[in-house]
Amino acid sequence: MQSNPAMQTTRKATDKSTNKKATRTKRSTPKKSYAHPTLGFGVPATSDPHHFQVIIPRASSGKVQISEHLGLQAHTDEFAIIDRVLLERLRWTAIRSEIQRAFNTRLKEHDLKTSSWKVGENLVDRLLGKELCVLAWAVEGMEMENIPVAVRNWLALRPEERWWLFGMTAMSTGKIGDGNKGWRLALRHALGDVAQNELLKPRSEKRKGSKVELPLLDLFGEE
Repeated sequence: MQSNPAMQTTRKATDKSTNKKATRTKRSTPKKSYAHPTLGFGVPATSDPHHFQVIIPRASSGKVQISEHLGLQAHTDEFAIIDRVLLERLRWTAIRSEIQRAFNTRLKEHDLKTSSWKVGENLVDRLLGKELCVLAWAVEGMEMENIPVAVRNWLALRPEERWWLFGMTAMSTGKIGDGNKGWRLALRHALGDVAQNELLKPRSEKRKGSKVELPLLDLFGEE
């Protein structure tokens, strides 16, 4: 029985199409490699690293909790986790996008995988977590209309400045029940008050003209 020429032509066309698809698959862009494996926003994928957790409840009205997990640095299990702040959902919503954008920019600069906020547990690098707490502490009791100002002022700070502010605040007023006093209250005014934040400008300009070099810090490094 002789084969139909039309069927042969169709079969050849099908074979060519299949070959093209196979070639296209082989030429697909290779998977991006990163400096080292991480979880969430820059947390090293190692055994019990020092990091922060942001817990976002499924309920739209639920408060967002930020806790510091000391990992292997903790001397006892009793002090392994420090609950830093409990933020009303509206306040979290007002700051989350800019924080995510800022953190992902930093992660890209260090060739690390980016992330995004999701319902449930969100892991955050120990240094980024300190910076997050500074803004969260500032806005926890702030007037809602001042929060955009606080975010802009927070973005204008250098990472080293945010770490310093965290350290000073955490020493005496760094837990959930420590709002509305001491450094927590000072952060609210420093970041949310435009006039008061102007005081940062002369110090920043002087630093830029100074020949003194800031020490290099192990950003996203393991401890």
